[in-house]
Amino acid sequence: MAKRFTLEYWREDNWYIGRLREVPGVFSQGESLEELEENVKDAYRMMAEEEPGSHPEAHTKELEIET
Repeated sequence: MAKRFTLEYWREDNWYIGRLREVPGVFSQGESLEELEENVKDAYRMMAEEEPGSHPEAHTKELEIET
């Protein structure tokens, strides 16, 4: 099943750098826009393969923020 995401990207020196807006933490880079797209897809797949709780050092805590 395919999902659609928004790739936000910019140029920095000779690199394309980008992230998926809808998925915090999925960033990558590439020498071309096409390479960036493939690298971001790979980063998403690696993140999606991780099972919740697979990092024994990880902790969770509820956080309240006033807006």
